[in-house]
Amino acid sequence: MGYDIDLSGRVALVTGASGGLGAQFARTLAKAGAGVVLAARRMDRLKTLRAEIEADGGDAHVVTLDVTDPDSIKAAVAHAETEMGTIDILVNNSGVSTTQKLIDVTPEDFDYVMDINTRGAFFVAQEVGKRMIARSRGAAPGTFTGGRIVNVASMAGLRVLGQIGVYAMSKAAVIHMTRAMALEWGRYGINVNALCPGYIDTEINHHHWQTEAGQKLVQMLPRKRVGQPKDLDAVLMMLCANESHFVNGAIISADDGFGV
Repeated sequence: MGYDIDLSGRVALVTGASGGLGAQFARTLAKAGAGVVLAARRMDRLKTLRAEIEADGGDAHVVTLDVTDPDSIKAAVAHAETEMGTIDILVNNSGVSTTQKLIDVTPEDFDYVMDINTRGAFFVAQEVGKRMIARSRGAAPGTFTGGRIVNVASMAGLRVLGQIGVYAMSKAAVIHMTRAMALEWGRYGINVNALCPGYIDTEINHHHWQTEAGQKLVQMLPRKRVGQPKDLDAVLMMLCANESHFVNGAIISADDGFGV
């Protein structure tokens, strides 16, 4: 017996959708029938992705979003709901990293990572969460059927890795943030979970895997391979599905066993 996850009629907001995991998440949700709002700062890349999704029969809209700017967050979410309807699914994906020893981290480096990965993720989820809660209470228009928030953390939030200590700290905070939101917002039918990817091959790091250092790292992995963005599709779909109403506050690793 087959099992299909149908997200028809749902609206999903994906942050950091201009490339990498965000772009893959958007494609996957659109293929499942969701109307997808693509959010990031690089509008040219968002428009290209929108055209790709629409050519494949999906429904997509683009909004400019700077997660470090609270006004930009509010405007983007309001625009998304005006264009596509009330947001049912948030994939909170925007993230950055720096590579350096902790003793070399400057205040600017620290703020750059924390402002996007932790502070930005919090206020995006807060803005969407406020609207989901208002609909649940009947204080805002829209038919509330239960919200899904997927915070994209990292295995580095569970296991500290060398040279990316501040990134690991920021993602550990996202994991604890997820649990706090799940506890507080669960009563409103909102499920908040975290997805913790392992090493994934994207355009940002693709060149690294061909280097000596990259190959050395690959040999340290349990199955001596890095993942592809599509390898996260199954976990994402499970967390966004209508049927996942009993999954709340979960921290799910998709790291090929690296964290074991």
